[in-house]
Amino acid sequence: MKFRKPTPRRAFTLLAAVATFCLPFPVDLASQSPIYDVIVVGAGASGLAAAKELQEKHKTVLVIEAQDRVGGRLRTDYSPGLAFDEGASWIHGPRGNPITDLAAEAGLVTFLTSDNSLEIFGQNGKVYSDTVLDAEFSRYEAALEEVQAEAGPKESFLEVFQRLQPQHLNDPLWSYMLSAYLEFDVGGDISKMSGRQFQSDEKFPGEDVIVTNGYDKLARFLAKDLTIRLNEPVTGINYSRPEVVVTTKSGSYKAHAVVCTVPLGILKSGMIKFVPDLPTKTQTAIGKMQMGVVNKFLLIWDAPFWNSKVQYIGYTPKEKGHFNYFVNLMTFSKKPALMTFAFGDFAKQSEGMTDEAALDEILSNLKAIYGPKVGKPKVFLRTKWSVQPYTLGSYSYAAQGADISMFDTLAEPVGERLYFAGEHTNRLYRGTVHGAFLSGLEAAKEVLEKD
Repeated sequence: MKFRKPTPRRAFTLLAAVATFCLPFPVDLASQSPIYDVIVVGAGASGLAAAKELQEKHKTVLVIEAQDRVGGRLRTDYSPGLAFDEGASWIHGPRGNPITDLAAEAGLVTFLTSDNSLEIFGQNGKVYSDTVLDAEFSRYEAALEEVQAEAGPKESFLEVFQRLQPQHLNDPLWSYMLSAYLEFDVGGDISKMSGRQFQSDEKFPGEDVIVTNGYDKLARFLAKDLTIRLNEPVTGINYSRPEVVVTTKSGSYKAHAVVCTVPLGILKSGMIKFVPDLPTKTQTAIGKMQMGVVNKFLLIWDAPFWNSKVQYIGYTPKEKGHFNYFVNLMTFSKKPALMTFAFGDFAKQSEGMTDEAALDEILSNLKAIYGPKVGKPKVFLRTKWSVQPYTLGSYSYAAQGADISMFDTLAEPVGERLYFAGEHTNRLYRGTVHGAFLSGLEAAKEVLEKD
C-alpha cells in the first residue's frame, strides 16, 4: 500500500473532521484506509451469516474471500443443463432447520427424497429383496450402537468393528452400508473416524430434501448488500494490536474485530499466519481434528437405462467406497442423469485417477447391474475436494484420537478481537450447511456482546 505525502497539520485536522463525518467508520489517517468494525474472512455460509447479522446490527463489515465467487462449499455448475451441486446438495432435517425458510426466501427449489425409494444390486446383477435389506439394515444399526458403546476413547471405528463384528468385514452389503451410509454421513474413512464419537452430533427432524436448482443461490442471497472483496486470499491475521490487521496478497485491512470462517483444511494447512500464534489448545484441536473428503461424479446420457422412478441405486462392489451409490437425478429433472460418489479413503485416491479410469470403473459397476446396454455418457463431470486450494476437503468429522470437545475449542474466541465460525466449530451440527450458518450467527452474537 502506498503512503500519501505528509499533510500540514492544519489541513490534516480538517481532513480528519471531513473523513469522520463522511464515512460510517473510522479511518487510519496514516494510510487513508478505513477501519471496519468487523472483517469476516471467508464468504461461505458461516461468513455470510455472520456478516449479514453484524451489518443488520449497524456494524461496518468487510468480507474478504479468496475465491472469485461467494459460497465456499456451496458451489454449483450449471454447464450440463442442470444444477450440479459440487458441494452441499441436501437440507438435512428440514423441520426447524434455519436453512429451510432461508432457502424458500432465496428461491431454492427442493425435492423430498426418500431413503425407501431404493434398489440395491449385488455383483451378480440381482437386486436384494426388501426382506433381506430390512433385516441387514436393522443389524447394521444395532452394530453402530454397539461400536459406539464399546469403543475406547482412542479407538477408531474400524478397530472396534473388527473386534465386535468381524464376520461382516468382507460382506459386500455391509461394505456398501458402511461406506454409502456411514462414511458419506461422517465424511471420513471408518479406519480414521472415532469409534466413540462418530455419531455424537444431532439432526433436525424430517426427511431430507435435495436442492434442485442450485444451492449457490442461497449464498448469493445472503451476500446481497454486503461489502465483499473477492480474489483476495488472506495470508495473515495480526490480532496483537488494538486494531486487527488482516493481510492479503494485495494489501492489508484493519478492523476492531475479525471473524475467521475459513474451512478446517485451511487452518490445518498453515496458509494463514496468526500473530500471535493461536493458543496451544486451539493448535492441538486443529492438528487432531480431520477434514473428510467426499467426491461427486455426474453422468448424463441421451436416455435412461435404469428404473427412472427409483431415487437411489446401490451396488455392492468388492472395494468399499468405489462408486457404489447413485442418485437418480431424473426423479426431479428432465435429464437422464446419475450422480455417484467416492467415499472414505477412496475419495481422495479417486482424485489421482484420470477421467477415463474413473469413468471406466463407474460404467463397469453399472454394467454389472444393467448389462451391455450401458453406454458412454455424453457428459461426465467430477469434483476433487481435497485439492481445492481454499477448501482442502469436504467437511470435518470426529476423528480417531480427537475429543469431541475440540469442536467447541475451535468455536472459542481468542482474546478480545479474534472469533471463529464454520461447520468445524459447531459440535452439534458439524459437516452441514445449517451447522455453518448457525456458527456464523453465534460468532456475530459474541462480537456484539463485546460492545
